[in-house]
Formats: sequence, C-alpha cells, structure tokens
Amino acid sequence: MEPVFELISVQRLRVHEECDPGHVEELARAIAEAGVVQEPVWVARGSDVILNGHHRFAALLRLGAERIPAWVVEYDAPEVRLDRWNPGPPITKEEVVARARAGHLFSIQTTRHTIASALPARPTPLTLLGVPPRPTWPRP
Repeated sequence: MEPVFELISVQRLRVHEECDPGHVEELARAIAEAGVVQEPVWVARGSDVILNGHHRFAALLRLGAERIPAWVVEYDAPEVRLDRWNPGPPITKEEVVARARAGHLFSIQTTRHTIASALPARPTPLTLLGVPPRPTWPRP
C-alpha cells in the first residue's frame, strides 16, 4: 500500500463521524494563526471517505478552504486497521463507507483508523487550499 498525497476538492469528500463544534472552532483558530495545516487527513481511495481528520476537515471548511490536504490510501489494504476508541460492537470498513454515503454518521470518535507504517507530516500552507485571507479571526 503506497499512500498518495493529494489536494482534494471539499465537495468530493465524505465524512462518517460527527465533530465537536467547540473543538472545530479551536482548531480553526489555531490553523488560521499558523497559516498551515500540519497533518493531512486520511482518505479512502475510490469512496473519498475521510478515515482520519474529521475535525481538521471541519476546521478547514470553517476557514473557507476549497481543497483539503490528504493522504489517499487503499482502505482494503491490511495495513489500514479499523478499531473503536471505546468498547462496543465491531465496526466493518464496509459499514464506515456505507454510513458515509448515506449521511448516517457515527458519534464523535467512534472509529479509530491506524496505518501500520506512520505517514509523514506534510505541512500545507492555507494559500494552497484556497482559504481566503483573513486579517483577524472573527470574534463572536
């Protein structure tokens, strides 16, 4: 399994888990201040389902990104593992994809995806993602 780095249009991507709005807001602020996304999200090749990085994705949407930095992986590869963060019934990769396609999301941090060999950081400037410039973060 050879992951491929891509900048993917936000319209292509599908989520399978809910996000914590407070965490999304904090992360969006941190990313905006840094001007860079340190870690790409992980995306399943073929289905465009986000496997890891739902909060980063939501934060980038909040910032107005048009593209998302992603490691695209073969989801069926044995190196890509699916577990749960908390005890519960087993979840299959097929169920993750089906729920993403149907918009029937799992609760926050239900699934835990890991890859046998660590993917490298790939800092990506917000300018490459189509994020509009913001002189100051909007205050509530």
